[in-house]
Amino acid sequence: MEILRADGSKAAFDIEVATTPEQQEHGLMFRKKLAADAGMLFLWPEDQPVSMWMKNTLIPLDMLYVAHDGRITKITAKAVPMDLTVLPSDGPIRAVVEIGGGEAARQNIKTGDKVLFSVFSGAS
Repeated sequence: MEILRADGSKAAFDIEVATTPEQQEHGLMFRKKLAADAGMLFLWPEDQPVSMWMKNTLIPLDMLYVAHDGRITKITAKAVPMDLTVLPSDGPIRAVVEIGGGEAARQNIKTGDKVLFSVFSGAS
């Protein structure tokens, strides 16, 4: 998966895809580390409001909320490990990409950037 930044440059990630309810429920729980170029894509069949949390998640994460066209609509940075606070999408989305906490800032990923992956309409 790649993220196309506003300046035309790209950031690449090796992602796992969570599509089933079981995969989405487990997510990145209990992992003690995550490579800087790794992450997980949570995908839903239709646009919908989504809420995430950090239950049983041992590492900080950045959550990128992604519309059906691949556009990042919101970023929750450095979500706190083990925190049960609900982290809402603030509107209908198609997916969430979780990457290591602080990676979005380190890699200059911002709202409006585009996730390039085959499931998003207009992705290349």
